[in-house]
Amino acid sequence: MGVGATLLAGSLVLSACGGGIGEQTEGDSEAVITVSSGEPQNPLIPSDTNEVYGGLVVRNIFSGLVYYDVNGAVQNEIAASIESDDNVTWTITIEDGWTFTDGTDVTAQSFVDAWNWGAYGPNAANLTYFYEPIEGYDEVQVPVDEDGEPTGEDPEAETMSGLEVVSDTEFTVTLKQPESDFPVRLGYTAFFPLPEVFFEDPEAFGEAPVSNGPYTLTEWDHDTAITVEPNPDYAGDRVPQNGGVEFLAYTDEDSAYNDLLANNLDIVTNVPASAFATFEEDLGDRAVNQPAAVTQVINVPEYVEDFQGEAGLLRRQAISMAIDREGITETVYDGARTPASDFTNPVINGWSDDIPGSEVLEYNPEEAGSLWEQAEEMDPLGDDYTLFIASNADSDHQSWIDPACNTIREALGIECEFDAYPVFDEFLEARDNREIKGLFRGGWQADYPAMSNFLGPIYGTGAGSNDMDYSSEEFDAKLTEGNAAETPEEATEIYKEAQEILFQDMPGIPLWYYNTTAGYSEAVDNVEFGWDSDPILYQVTKSE
Repeated sequence: MGVGATLLAGSLVLSACGGGIGEQTEGDSEAVITVSSGEPQNPLIPSDTNEVYGGLVVRNIFSGLVYYDVNGAVQNEIAASIESDDNVTWTITIEDGWTFTDGTDVTAQSFVDAWNWGAYGPNAANLTYFYEPIEGYDEVQVPVDEDGEPTGEDPEAETMSGLEVVSDTEFTVTLKQPESDFPVRLGYTAFFPLPEVFFEDPEAFGEAPVSNGPYTLTEWDHDTAITVEPNPDYAGDRVPQNGGVEFLAYTDEDSAYNDLLANNLDIVTNVPASAFATFEEDLGDRAVNQPAAVTQVINVPEYVEDFQGEAGLLRRQAISMAIDREGITETVYDGARTPASDFTNPVINGWSDDIPGSEVLEYNPEEAGSLWEQAEEMDPLGDDYTLFIASNADSDHQSWIDPACNTIREALGIECEFDAYPVFDEFLEARDNREIKGLFRGGWQADYPAMSNFLGPIYGTGAGSNDMDYSSEEFDAKLTEGNAAETPEEATEIYKEAQEILFQDMPGIPLWYYNTTAGYSEAVDNVEFGWDSDPILYQVTKSE
């Protein structure tokens, strides 16, 4: 974003996905849309929701300063303007007339209080990392000793000094350094406002949120469905064209797809691998197959001894080169995935497929076997070693883990098995509790349309989605340098250098980039999927 500009909406927008929705089809405005989903991991608190099931709900019941349209372009929503003369101090003015569903006003204080709560260390919000650029963030964190363990002392402060309320409709944000793309991030859930009632009982609020978005939550039947209905007091442009949405918690993607084919389900957000070869024929013009800002990796936990030290790095490289990405994407996904060549995503502007070190992502079983043998000479694991790759069994991940294990066995001469957790939230709990015994499946759906979003939140020290506990001072410094770049073009080159460090350390093993592979029933129209693979639900119409 240029100095003094009101909002960055051009230089970092995406290069793929669809256009506008066109002329709407007449439908029953009272009909409820059904969508395949799953059980959220946590209560529905914006700054504590960092997984896909909860995120889709939160993004539909809350509104922020800006939102991202179908192409990833930034559009003002509650914000009237976001301005800065130096990219350090930002003045944010909001539109008057916005309310929460309890009738209270959305004010500048609603944003400042929400961000302070999310950043405050003892609250342990999952998205705390997103407030790190704000002045005073360090002072609200829990003190740790030289080993990184909490000292038991309270933070120095309860609120960030970089946030200041000027009036009901204006507040300022002071950052630690210039960051030109700061406004682009403000459509992410971490930056949504919260009403005063939230702070009285955050846990209870998370079960029945008081929100301000296009929809409002009416019922959460855990492990079964979440139901939302249009918010009659919503003040923005994303006015629902239907009678609400029911997010159904499927535990099997094939079942969801079969329900779609039978017109018993309106929207499937992820076609199972078993249907990739046929779904476009099955659904015709109701099939969706388009690039998305979603990347899949195998993550390497730093706490697993097998992958520590020099021998551990050789094993990471060996495993990566033992996986036949091209073969898997063709045979399992029928070309609906693209082998990865970096840690970001080609849908994002600035992407490059020639990062130094990326050759470790190329299928090379001979070199992989040699690297594994070198590691065994340094630190033997033994002939009976088994590599485990963990994921949830209620999705279709076994369909790629099994063939990946096959090529790993052939190249490295070791056993490899799918470490299956029955449902998604059990897998996430094991991951978050550092109970994974080997490697684990990781996926990243972009929070906002910028290259930095594929790097900092995942690999930055202490970041909310750094589930591997990776830490590199050199990488962190490069992120800071990239964030402070004066132009997106300069930042892009620095982020490429940051990726070189990741290829040297291999905290994750990139696998492939996703296409949004989805579909919808004959009962709905005006269905589009956005840059981030999410369905644009408010515009969907339905005829019974």
